[in-house]
Formats: sequence, structure tokens, C-alpha cells
Amino acid sequence: MKTNILTGKHRLGLGGVAIGTAFENITDEQAYEILQTAWNTGIRYYDTSPWYGLTKSERRFGSFLKDKERSDFIFSTKVGRLFNEVPESEVPPTMWKNPLNYDFRHDYTADAIKRSIADSLQRTGLNHIDIVYVHDLSEDQVGDRYPYFLEQARKGAFKVLSELRDQGVIKAWGMGVNTIEPILDCLESADPDVCLSATQYSILEHEDAVDRLLPAVRKSGVKLVSGAGYNSGYIAGRKRYNYKDLIPKGMNEKRDRMEAIASQYNISLIDAALHFVLASDEFSSIIPGASKPEQVKDNVEALHTHIPFDFWQELKNEGLIYENAQTPEHG
Repeated sequence: MKTNILTGKHRLGLGGVAIGTAFENITDEQAYEILQTAWNTGIRYYDTSPWYGLTKSERRFGSFLKDKERSDFIFSTKVGRLFNEVPESEVPPTMWKNPLNYDFRHDYTADAIKRSIADSLQRTGLNHIDIVYVHDLSEDQVGDRYPYFLEQARKGAFKVLSELRDQGVIKAWGMGVNTIEPILDCLESADPDVCLSATQYSILEHEDAVDRLLPAVRKSGVKLVSGAGYNSGYIAGRKRYNYKDLIPKGMNEKRDRMEAIASQYNISLIDAALHFVLASDEFSSIIPGASKPEQVKDNVEALHTHIPFDFWQELKNEGLIYENAQTPEHG
């Protein structure tokens, strides 16, 4: 039976990509400070993955959270890759600036999912995982092997995660991907509860999700969590878009125009971006990452910022957001 364990107090969470050294070599001490700031500001949903930093992010989250009262927070991690320790010389090249010494392989079989969850529990020191996402089962990650791995997941991951949920070992599961198709494919053949949709729904780019993803999850009674709702920092002014250095044509101009309008209303584009995602009925939570404690504080402030109704009207009138996109009903 589907369950939505992400309640109103989990609307803003903390994602673990940056803590896994995605963009800079964040130290253990810096990671702790970010996590402590999140805790102190009331954030109680934490998401990571063994992929982030080749198990580094997961260990950091676990080290911080294992002494907290377990019922006080929601923790999600991911399955789909298995990790084995290797000499430093054999660590594969990845996006991580300072990963641990591990190699990995994609594996979506039932046995691999069980092992992955056991490994995550051992690394974090937690006694259970609330939400498990099937990670990166998507063409942008596995290429032309996607049909093969999808079939593997249909027979393995999807079934075993539903069984573990029904047994109470986990509370919910779903896809954790950067594209729309895998979520639609999962909905056709399984019964997920919540899916982490990264890079597909932001104030800058959301048309395809509005037309295809949101109606499908609404029909299935599945909720969404927003990953990379700031387009991996681009909305905040970073020179990267959805984890890549290539900026889509015309996007700089679009962002600049939105920023100019936001400034007229004395708000930031970050404020607007967060409220835009959470205005959609389908999204239970947004989980921006943070490389600095100040970014956590900025996100909390954004959550409580008043966004004038006229701001949304102006964006729609200029065609900067899709006319069918849901926006806050009141300013």
C-alpha cells in the first residue's frame, strides 16, 4: 500500500551531492558544519547515495545522524550500484573531487538490492532506511544498456523493494533519476511510493514534466521529491547547468530576465525557484544540496519568504514559465 511519509515538515530537505565532494573538496569538518546547520534550522529530511563520493557522502550523513533520535528524521539513500574497495590507483575517474577508494558496477538484481541496503546500513550506522530510491536507472547514466537494466530491475529491484516495504523493513521506495522516462516505465510495471526527479522540474525548465510526468504520477498516486531544483546551482549563479558545464542556448538570457523581475519584487531567484517547485501538488519536498552552511540558511529563509502573486503573473505574461505550470495561488 502506498504511503507518503514526507509530511509538511519535510518540504525542505538536504541533498548529499555536494557533501560527496561533487563541486569542491569538502572536508569532514565542513560537512559536519553543513549538517549541523541543517539540523539546527529544523531540516529533518536527509537524502544521499553511496554513489556520492564513492560512499563518502553516505558515511558523513550516517556519522552525523546515528546519535540522533531515529524517529526525529527521514533518511533516504539509493540502490543500483555495488561498491568494492580498491587501491587508490584503481579508483575510476568520476565527477567527485575527492572520493574514497572504491570501484563500482551497476546491478539492479534482487540480491544486489539487498546487499546494497545492508552495505548502506553498515556504512551509516543507522538501524533502518526510510526511503530507498533506485538510482540512475536512466539512459543518461547507463546508455544503451537501459533496456537490459530496466528488465533486471523489473524482475529484481522493483519486486524486492515492494516486499521490503510490505515487511516494514523500509517505509517507501521509488526511482531516483535525472530523466522522465524511467519514472514512467516504473509506474507501468511496479507500485512505487515516491520518486526523486532531478533536473526535470525547475523554474527555468519544466514544460516536459508538466505535460508528461506530473499527470502520470498524479494518476498513480505517487509523490515526487525535487532534486537539482536549482539546476545544480545555475539558478544561484554557478557556471554549470544540471551538473554539466554546457549551458543550454538562451538559458543565460532567461535567467537574467527572471532575476531582473525578481529584484523588482525584492526577492531572489532562489526564493522563487524553491516556491515554484513546492507549488506543484505532486512535489512533497525539495532537497537542495549545500557546499557551505550559509547556503542551508539561505534555503530555509527562502522557504519562509513571501512571494508576491503579481510576480508569478508577470513571469507567465512574459512566457518565462509555462502557462500550464502550477504556481502559488496566493502571494
